[in-house]
Amino acid sequence: MDEKSETVSFDAKALLATLTELPGVYRMLDADGRVLYVGKAKNLKKRLASYFQGSPASPRIALMVAQIARVETTVTRSEAEALLLENNLIKSLAPRYNILFRDDKSYPYIVITHDNFPRLGFYRGNTDRKSGYFGPFPSSTAVRESINLLQKMFRLRTCENSVFNNRSRPCLLHQIRRCSAPCVALIGPQDYAQDVQLATLFLQGRQQEVIGKLTEVMDQAAAELAFERAALYRDQIQSLRQVQDKQHVESSKGEDVDIVVAVEDRGTICVNLAMVRGGRHIGDKTQFPSNAGDSTPEEVLAAFLAQHYLAHPPPMRIYINRALPDKEVARALGELAKRPVPILEPRFNLQKVWVEMAEQNARLAIFANRNTAARQHSRLGALLEILGLDVEEGAEARIECFDISHTLGESTVASCVVYQGDGMRKSDYRRFNIQNVGAGDDYAAIRQAVQRRYERLVTGQGLAPASAPRVAPTLILIDGGKGQVSSAAAALAELGLSQIPLLGVAKGEGRKPGLETLVFPDGREPLQLPTEHPALHLIQEIRDEAHRFAISGHRAQRGKTRRTSRLEDITGIGPKRRKALISHFGGLRGIADAGIDQLTSVPGISQELAETIYAALH
Repeated sequence: MDEKSETVSFDAKALLATLTELPGVYRMLDADGRVLYVGKAKNLKKRLASYFQGSPASPRIALMVAQIARVETTVTRSEAEALLLENNLIKSLAPRYNILFRDDKSYPYIVITHDNFPRLGFYRGNTDRKSGYFGPFPSSTAVRESINLLQKMFRLRTCENSVFNNRSRPCLLHQIRRCSAPCVALIGPQDYAQDVQLATLFLQGRQQEVIGKLTEVMDQAAAELAFERAALYRDQIQSLRQVQDKQHVESSKGEDVDIVVAVEDRGTICVNLAMVRGGRHIGDKTQFPSNAGDSTPEEVLAAFLAQHYLAHPPPMRIYINRALPDKEVARALGELAKRPVPILEPRFNLQKVWVEMAEQNARLAIFANRNTAARQHSRLGALLEILGLDVEEGAEARIECFDISHTLGESTVASCVVYQGDGMRKSDYRRFNIQNVGAGDDYAAIRQAVQRRYERLVTGQGLAPASAPRVAPTLILIDGGKGQVSSAAAALAELGLSQIPLLGVAKGEGRKPGLETLVFPDGREPLQLPTEHPALHLIQEIRDEAHRFAISGHRAQRGKTRRTSRLEDITGIGPKRRKALISHFGGLRGIADAGIDQLTSVPGISQELAETIYAALH
């Protein structure tokens, strides 16, 4: 790639005179060096000329062009390479004039492993050739519903290998007819392989073929007078037919397609992604773009397609509800996928039904989002009013809430969650593993968490991440009473931040919601709001989220400690052997369930050491 950078004194004519007609990426910067916009172009010279020749396409573009002080360009070898670079720069720089979508790093899949007795399971992450993957699915709920359906119909195992290899009797899933219990040889390899094949065909959308195969074996079982086995096949066929009956928008072709629509309603644009896998409509997902401004739905749709399908493999076809401004995205995605990726408007009835459903879901999402935003605005206004707090014009109120979680002083974790604008800002959440305080000393834990959180603010580093505003929060909430509030206030005083408003949320009698008491650090009388007060509802929402985030962090930390601590106490078990044991058995519980002979199968574990481990864990 070739880099070129223009002078700080921006001159559009001078810029255009130096540009190439090759494909590439351009970055527009303001006088302070902040990136305003990142774009790609098949022809850099023509694309940049469109910004400076003639009237701007919209007021938003006119405002951006007026702030340009410098333009930097990067020449690439192809449109696909330009699309990749543009997407990476948008994610890393978050320019204020680029349409941004939340980065869902991975969608979930259904996995069928390639073990001797394959396992059916939930998977999220990068796929490989070690297993068969089906999806992606729009949500974890859609995956789990499909897994539950497959368990009912084909009774495949879902347990991890560490459990499967150490069972001596069938589990509860076998008793409720969700597993055929291959772990204890209640089904042979050949029959189990047949069930796996049928499940695979079902996931590929070949339901009629599955029904045909099941009908054949049912008739054969009936002819052999094996009526109980024939009844099982009959039940499977009935379950499959019920699934087909529920799919009012099913495709008989068993195809994998996505439906992507952009819908605008009174200035709000929503993108809805619906997925059809194996001919079955498996659900959808809505997203609202950031920095959309006065962008058109077509521009938002193009931005989503580029950002989403660079992170996730495109299906065979994509249906959209609006014509794209150009064909650059389709060409670039096809080049990256090494096959054509048709991006089409619907032509046939079924395709139109899919698009209409996606548009309806987008409209419902806009309606729900608008109502939620109005309710949150009302709650926030009520809270600021009762506390007498003001927010500068054009700024957003920012509330940060702290909570502590531990089990009898073990693995103490503090959480800090952030509410800003009209909802929780999860990218700004932080956890702190509390160190060097007495077991169960919540006061010292809160003090340490607050100090560690805001010392960045004092030193001018801002509240990580780097994109977060370098300003103090409008309000700090502490989940606790007078002691916790005093400790937090002391930490702020040490940092010279006593001016930040601080409020404690003490649990009421019986810890019942609605009976919370608000505790002030300056000695004012505690305040108890009416149960129906909107400000109290907002406080409860933020406090509950801090509590959830703290507990999940504590459980993870505690589990990590407990997985290794008992092994660390056994003489002869160092880091390598400990890692080998955990990897082989899947965790401390699997090791504890293993017999001495099974322990010796792990490399590095002798008979004597296996006996020592067994004795230590029993």
